[in-house]
Amino acid sequence: MHRLILYSTTACTLCDQALDLLFATPAVAGMQLEVLDVATDDTLMEHYGARIPVLRLGEAELAAPFDAKVLADFLASALAQ
Repeated sequence: MHRLILYSTTACTLCDQALDLLFATPAVAGMQLEVLDVATDDTLMEHYGARIPVLRLGEAELAAPFDAKVLADFLASALAQ
């Protein structure tokens, strides 16, 4: 099973939109999705804070903003690696 990680935080409109987009994307069905709040970890905040939301699949990362087409291309590329 593939594991997607969405680096996010509360009260983040882009993060909410990214999560909605993930739920609406058929390619995500069957994948494990973990949402990590960067505000709860200093290291995550330092690395991702200015770029959230960031989606990670394996070693590949996709930073906001992204739409359905960009997300689909990212997933296809990351899964092919």
